Amino acid sequence: MSEIKNEIGQTEKKEKHPSIFEPFGLFLNVITGVLGAIVGIQIVTTLGVTPNTAIIGALVAMLIARIPVAVFKKYKSIHRQNMVQTSISSATFGAANSLFIPIGIPFVMGEMKLIIPMLIGAALAMFVDAALLYKLFDSKLFPASGTWAPGVATAESIIAGDKGGKRAGLLGVGTVIGLIGSYFHVSMSAFGVAFIGNIWALGMFGIGLLIRQYSNPLFSIDVDKLYIAHGVMIGAGIVALVQAAILILKRPKKEDQAADAEKYTRSEGEARRALGLGFAAYLVIALIIALIGGLITKMSIGMLIGFLVFAAFAAFVHEIIVGIAAMHSGWFPAFAVAFITLLFGMLIGFPTVALALLAGFSAATGPAFADMGYDLKTGYILRGNGEDKEFELRGRKQQYMTGMIAFGVAVIVVALTYRSYFGQNLVPPIDTVYVSTIQAGASPDVAMKLLLWAIPGAILQWLGGAKRQIGVMFATGLLISTPNACWAVLAGLLIRIVVLKVKGKEAETPMSILAAGFIAGDAIYSFFNSMFKMRK
Repeated sequence: MSEIKNEIGQTEKKEKHPSIFEPFGLFLNVITGVLGAIVGIQIVTTLGVTPNTAIIGALVAMLIARIPVAVFKKYKSIHRQNMVQTSISSATFGAANSLFIPIGIPFVMGEMKLIIPMLIGAALAMFVDAALLYKLFDSKLFPASGTWAPGVATAESIIAGDKGGKRAGLLGVGTVIGLIGSYFHVSMSAFGVAFIGNIWALGMFGIGLLIRQYSNPLFSIDVDKLYIAHGVMIGAGIVALVQAAILILKRPKKEDQAADAEKYTRSEGEARRALGLGFAAYLVIALIIALIGGLITKMSIGMLIGFLVFAAFAAFVHEIIVGIAAMHSGWFPAFAVAFITLLFGMLIGFPTVALALLAGFSAATGPAFADMGYDLKTGYILRGNGEDKEFELRGRKQQYMTGMIAFGVAVIVVALTYRSYFGQNLVPPIDTVYVSTIQAGASPDVAMKLLLWAIPGAILQWLGGAKRQIGVMFATGLLISTPNACWAVLAGLLIRIVVLKVKGKEAETPMSILAAGFIAGDAIYSFFNSMFKMRK
């Protein structure tokens, strides 16, 4: 610990962030990473979903801290607890979403020789994905002050366990309500997010969910089969990408530069470099996949170059859209956006093998990006919301290294277990959707529908601007089919608006803590419910 002078001139100790490379800490995080990876693979192959294990990891760390042995008592530190939850969360999402879904695509297609090339490409994409979020977190594009709702819920759970008192009471009440609501099939995470996020973004998200749920039963319009949802996301996504480029590339005035340096820990220059290097890395990974996947023998040189550029661009766009949706709503439509990439690849005319690799590569990007955002938000809150920049950056780096180790653990677990799962014909259900789409082929009619619905999506995103992201959030709602989530979001927003009108700004903190409880309750219920169903 270093010594610093406080405001009244007294010498006090400055907190030192624990290191992931402490021998017992590294061992514990590897073990929790292995457990997270196994749980993620098992649930995504049997139920088709990925559980939020971050809060479970935080609860495990809190329980460990209460074991009366010296080495465990260290885990009373909220920062060590933060690293444990980062480890299990990263391994779960990494193994299930970033690795197992991509390698399941060639298996379902019967292209066994593509499984290893896909695993190598997906693993590389996952590491780049997480590295990019680390470099972009707390920049103008992805500010630490953004919603990142699951991260808020995990942080509040850890703080409540550490401090107790009124805060713990509110969180406990929220968690119980979250558990009860989830038992009755109410999307309590959607309800909780409505108390935290941008009202405009979440309002459009709720309307998108509402249209998705009722357009078919009431008006016989299937927004999925008619490619309305996909078209709207394409239009909104393109405009969102342009808005992001303007935000990063625009040269600010000198006075704005000083304000931004105070407000963010990542400068626009760092963000620009990260995005440039990220695109270059995706281009290299696409080339590696193409070479070891044998595409060089199946496509002309012109088609191969086109594939490489398109795959890198699609992966890049995919993670930006998924990241924006995750930051604002706590939900990320990774499957759906990867499906859009696949549709475009089919319309271009890439061969079947290339489409399988393209779908897997695109699906591998985004989940690690979103999950790292949630975990870094948790750490940001626990470290004092950036009050001490030096401490925040040190802690963030430790979290990043923790996540990267967990992703490495996920790669090893997947490599050792995939034959066993495929031998039992266990694959993520979304893979059969990708493969059946590839086999059915795309038509000019599909292209026309996508183009038609891209126009209102683009207009909506442009009208809302980069801060509100209403086009992307509306499209996210259209792509998600969770029953009655629309009513949870809209009811939550209405309650929030009324309470703020009556109680004023002082109501924001207790509402945020309650909301974190709702989301925590939903995560705990979905995790144990998934485990119970899996065992059954």
